[in-house]
Amino acid sequence: MRLRYFTKRFEAPGLVAAAARHHAWLAEHARPLRLPALTVVGPTSLTYEWIDGRPARPEDLPALAALLGDAHGAAWTTDLRPASLNTPHRFRDGIAFGDYTGPRQAALRRRLEQGYLADRDALDAMLTLLEKTAEGPTAFYKDSNPRNFLLTEAGDVYTVDTDDLTLAPMGYDLAKLIATLILTYGPLPTPAIDSALRTYNEAAERHNPRLATTDRRRLNDFLTLHAVLTAPYAGRNGYLHSWPSRHRPQGSA
Repeated sequence: MRLRYFTKRFEAPGLVAAAARHHAWLAEHARPLRLPALTVVGPTSLTYEWIDGRPARPEDLPALAALLGDAHGAAWTTDLRPASLNTPHRFRDGIAFGDYTGPRQAALRRRLEQGYLADRDALDAMLTLLEKTAEGPTAFYKDSNPRNFLLTEAGDVYTVDTDDLTLAPMGYDLAKLIATLILTYGPLPTPAIDSALRTYNEAAERHNPRLATTDRRRLNDFLTLHAVLTAPYAGRNGYLHSWPSRHRPQGSA
């Protein structure tokens, strides 16, 4: 059988190095995630093994919630236990692992400049909410949207795209998955979201009881942040649906 590969190209060598570094870190510290093998690191590209699979759908949410909870628990146990959400962590080579608040403060300010927040008061409300959520055990964020999971006919789940990696609170990347499923497929039933959160907490708690800290109010705070942070991508990348009113932040444009 002939092996197939996928080559992803980048605009700068630094982006190549970052994505390769993130892949190596996830392979070591988030072992519940199954990653395509990285076979070639080029000057402006990365080549991975080809995975035949489909993107995630709403019915996959329970399994993916369990996977994320397990992966976040494993990463906390092996590397992130001493990490602070407001301070960059360090990879083994000393390169900074982005913190939670700094990159998102900058992104929220850009959303005001881009017109996705109505005014300075709306920005201040989002920055306050961001600070409110910057507490508790530290996990990671790798942009868990439906396209970044590939589910094979054999039932395997592969996690792809390691371009982005930062620190984040437990549950934040689960909220990104829920948010982008909503944007891709439309509103999810409340019981489905509640069940996914329980499944996530149960998986994380198996690593340490401290990790089951995300309640529904906190998840809703994360969803409100994601509503603003993902606003520029509406109508792109398969995001064809609008935010439900219960998750739409007040004061957004």
